[in-house]
Amino acid sequence: MSDARVDIPYAQTGDAEFRDYIALLKPRVMSLVVFTALVGLLVAPGSLHPIEGLAAIIFIALGAGASGALNMWWDADIDAVMQRTARRPIPAGKVTPQEAMSLGVALSGMSVIMLWLATNALAGFLLAFTIFFYAVIYSMWLKRATPQNIVIGGAAGAFPPMIGWVAVTGSLSLEACLMFMLIFMWTPPHFWALALFMKSDYHKANVPMLTVTHGRKATRTHILVYTVALVPFALAAGFTSIGGPVYLTTALALNLMFLHGAWAIWRRDEATAEADAYRVEKRVFRFSLYYLFVHFGAILVEAALASLPAYAEFALQFKILEVF
Repeated sequence: MSDARVDIPYAQTGDAEFRDYIALLKPRVMSLVVFTALVGLLVAPGSLHPIEGLAAIIFIALGAGASGALNMWWDADIDAVMQRTARRPIPAGKVTPQEAMSLGVALSGMSVIMLWLATNALAGFLLAFTIFFYAVIYSMWLKRATPQNIVIGGAAGAFPPMIGWVAVTGSLSLEACLMFMLIFMWTPPHFWALALFMKSDYHKANVPMLTVTHGRKATRTHILVYTVALVPFALAAGFTSIGGPVYLTTALALNLMFLHGAWAIWRRDEATAEADAYRVEKRVFRFSLYYLFVHFGAILVEAALASLPAYAEFALQFKILEVF
């Protein structure tokens, strides 16, 4: 496997538009970052002035965008040979690698400094570490060096709710760590399900995805193992201040469905999967896209309901019963 970046000349079309620069920021990924960070911020004990809260979310989003731009700059060589990424701005010739790098660096510095000024130093530090982790540790090192790239690199996407929490409280907590672990443990089965039906992309790009290095049966086993390991973290949040009956019921249903999907993937062989065009793998991948949004949505619902006295009393009694 190649562990070094390959410089490829890109034919510039000279017709870059504003949307091409927006695409560098990976807006679809940013939407998950913004939502989970917002949930972390809203459910944290304490409060920020609405203007400070809005500023925090904007700067966290810009930090995520900076990570995306730096990732696209570094990965432009492999993006050019992968079907699902070949139309990104750099391999498509719309934006130069140098422009992407400059945008990423500029947004990195601005987002970190402004989040620090708007909230606190720990939040700024965590955002800086997140950008560094994604751009350097994951993109420049792990992605091309180990089949565990997704496992370790998943930490970068797991920090936003923790940053939102810290922006309000100035400190870490069990709740922030559980939100982190929920995303961290979800990432491997989510991406490995994708890798199963996008198999040719990673082979062509020489990216050491688990499907390439250990085979497809091993990947199916890993999906099941990591999904099983995810469940305790997802359920544990229901027994903390951010959880409650609504969240716990939602988490139970979602995780049973995810486990069923992972089991179905594990039982299949390649001949069966190819015969039905990876129908099960695609279904589980689509489900995993909603998995996090619904979990964090349930956390937000719990926070909203907790402001109602009758529900707060019911939730307190529910948690007391859980202890026994």
